[in-house]
Formats: sequence, C-alpha cells, structure tokens
Amino acid sequence: MTDSPKSSTAPPAGVGVPTMPSLPPQSGGPGAPLPLASQGSAAPDPTEPPRRTAFAEGADRLRSAATTEPGRLRIIGAVLALLVVAFGAVTAWQTTERAGAADDVLHSSQPLSSDAADIYRSLADANTAASSGFLAGGQETAATRERYEKDIRTAAAKLVNAAANSEPDSPSAATIARLNRLLPEYKGLVERARTYNRQGFPVGGAYLRYANEKMQTQMLPAAEDLYKKENQRLRDDYDAATPYPWAAIALGVLALSALAWAQHRNYRRTNRVLNHGLVAATATATVVLLWLVVGHSVARAGLNDSYDHGVRSLNVLNDARIASLKARGNENLTLVARGAETVEVGGEVVDAYDNDFRKDMDTLAKGLAAAEDLADDDSGEEPVTAAVGNMEEWHERHTSARAEDDNGNYQQALDKVIGDEGATGECFDNVDENLAKALDHEQTEFKQAAGDGLDAMTGLSVGAAVLAVLGAAGAVLGIGRRLSEYR
Repeated sequence: MTDSPKSSTAPPAGVGVPTMPSLPPQSGGPGAPLPLASQGSAAPDPTEPPRRTAFAEGADRLRSAATTEPGRLRIIGAVLALLVVAFGAVTAWQTTERAGAADDVLHSSQPLSSDAADIYRSLADANTAASSGFLAGGQETAATRERYEKDIRTAAAKLVNAAANSEPDSPSAATIARLNRLLPEYKGLVERARTYNRQGFPVGGAYLRYANEKMQTQMLPAAEDLYKKENQRLRDDYDAATPYPWAAIALGVLALSALAWAQHRNYRRTNRVLNHGLVAATATATVVLLWLVVGHSVARAGLNDSYDHGVRSLNVLNDARIASLKARGNENLTLVARGAETVEVGGEVVDAYDNDFRKDMDTLAKGLAAAEDLADDDSGEEPVTAAVGNMEEWHERHTSARAEDDNGNYQQALDKVIGDEGATGECFDNVDENLAKALDHEQTEFKQAAGDGLDAMTGLSVGAAVLAVLGAAGAVLGIGRRLSEYR
C-alpha cells in the first residue's frame, strides 16, 4: 500500500489547483437571494442614451426638415391645405345647423304655433257657440249648431296634428294628451245641458255653467300653455338660425391671411408675382368667405323681418282674437247665469261674467291698438282698423243690452245679444272676420320673408365643402410646383 506523500511545500509553478471564484460579501445570510446581476440580466449601461418617444423623434425630424427649403415648403403646403379644409368643414357644419333651424321656423315651429292658436280659438269659439245655442233654447239655429260642431272637429284635428309633430314625453305632448282627454268630457256636458234645456229643466243652465267652468279653468289654460310652449320653441329656432357663424368667419380670415403670407414669401424668394395653385386656393377661400358672410346676412335679414313683421303681428292678432272670443262667451253667460255668479269689485257686487267681459274688451282694445302699430302696409292695417270700429259698436250695443237686462227686460236683452239684426253677435262676427283677414295677410308676409331667408342659405354648406377641397388641392399643387424646382 502506497501512501501519498505529505509535504508542506507549494506545488510547482504551472501546476494549477482549481480554486473557487471569489464573491463579494453577501448581506442577508446564506439564504438571501442573489443580486439581479447574478441572476442572468445585464445591468444598464450608463453611457447608452435613453430611449426617445415617437413624438420626440417626429419633432426632431420636423425640425430637421424645416432647416431646408423643400422641407419648409412641405410644411407650409400641409398647413395651408389643413386651414382651407378646416374652413370649409366648419362653414358647412355651421351653415347646415342654421339652415336646419330656418327650415324648422318655416315648416315646423311656426305652423305648430299657429295650430296651437287655432286650438285655443276653436275651443273658445265652440264654448261661445254652445252658450249662444243654449240661449236660443228650442229655436237654436242650424248655423249655430254647425258652428259648434265645426269648432270641435277643428280642435280635435289640430290636436292630432300637434301630437304627431311634438316630441314624445315633452311638456307639449303631455298638454295635448290632457286636452284630448278633456274634450269629450266637455262635449258630453254641453249635450246634457242642451237636452235638459229643450225639456225646460233649469238644471240645463247648471250643466252649461259647469261645462263653461271646465273650459275656462282647465281646457283654455291648457291650450294657452300649449300656445306659449310652441311660441317659445319658435323663438328658440330663431335664436339658432340667426347668429353669425363666427368660428367659420374667423377660420376663413385666418386661411386667407396664411395664403397671402405664403404668396408674399414665394414672391420674395423667387421674384415671381403669381403662383397659380396658391392663387386658385385664395380665390376659392375668398368666394366661400364672401358667400358665407353675404348669404348669412341676407338670410338673417329675411328671418328677422319674418319675425318683426310676421310672427310679432301674428301673436298680437291671435291674442286679440282670443280676447274677443272670451268676451263673447262671457257676454252670453251673463244672460245664461242671470246673476247667479257675482264678484265684489271695489266694494260693489257685480255680475262675474259681465266683469270678465269688460276685462276681455280692454284686452281686445289694447291688442288691436298694438296690431295697428305693427301693420306695415294698407293691406294689413285696413282689417285691423275695421275691427276697431266693430269693437266700438259692440261695446255700445252691449251697454244697451245690459241696461235692458238690469231693468228686467230679459227678452229684449236677449234679442240685443243673439237677435237677427242689431245684435252684439253681429259685431263679434265682424271683429272675428276682420281679424282672420289680418292674420291671413300677416301669415303670407311671414312665409315670404322666412322663405327668402331660407333660400339665401341654399347650397351654401355643399358649396363651401366642394370649394374648400378645391382650394386645398390648389394650395398643394402650388407648393408642389415650387418643390419640383429642387428635383
């Protein structure tokens, strides 16, 4: 058995003894994890530049391109094309909105406002015809009966039309539904009043007063509320159609300024007076801007004229006509009630219906005076002036009829109100007829002025978009012509 030699001398040079690699001191003890560098990932090189974003690289390229004339020309061409296209797009957008609002004024909101006024007028006139027929008793004329039925049919038809053109779940739709529910209830009360009146039962007068109360306290206020809502909708459409498109105008001025600067720059660098592409772009932008300003100014003038000389007059005349209808109804009910309804005024007890009649006549007088001031031609002023004369005669005859009733001459008073000749009913009919003529005239003026305003914006949005595309193409071609000189 051979023993390995034991010696304390170092091994000769060149004879390697494997050694363990030295490790730096580790913290955390023998179970601690190794550093990330020892797990196989390389540490970041502090000398390597940080990664850059795409935006920063794009900005650098843009700055680099801007140091050369071709690069600058490309940037200028892109900016000019963008401005012209933006100008055309904003012009098309704003003019489309205004043209749509103007179309609503002419074909939607104003007709609905007129329908709402007709609903009120038809209901009030039906109430008047019902009271007139009641006063006639068994001698109710076919004309009075037909007038009542016609008013009820008109109100029902107008309510259907208003419901079809109102927004679902809107306040107007709720008001229309309420009127549709109340209308048959009112008609049923009137038929009961007529039935009992023909049989000579005094309860017929109570039913008629109840029907009138339903009309005066529920139906007419609802119809008036609908009328006000539709008028506000009409006013909102005017407010949307008439403001100047300042954003489009500002972009147009900016685009023209940029095109002028580009052409001046081109002239200074090349001594060439004109660049055909840039001139074409400038021409199209100028046409669009002038078309926009002039077209909208004409449209605005037409719409404002349709409001000042159409809608305002129509509103005043409708209010006056409603006042005359209410006055006629209260005049009839004065004889129907025979003093059963009273009210204290200034410490004196007076007939409630006669007191309301006087208030309605004051409203009618003020409305006719305002309508005369708003009338701007003879065709509109003449029927209003005639209505004033009819109103004055009506007031005189009413005073005479009230004198007869106060003296106990009921039949004479009745003849002066619903008689064939010299009655107040004749004056009321003349007032209503003349107001209808004035309304027809003002409606025609409104349609003409509003139609002219709408026509002034015809084709503007499409024309602006097409011309903007052509202008942008002209700007790109003009700059491209300059770029070709560097190739």
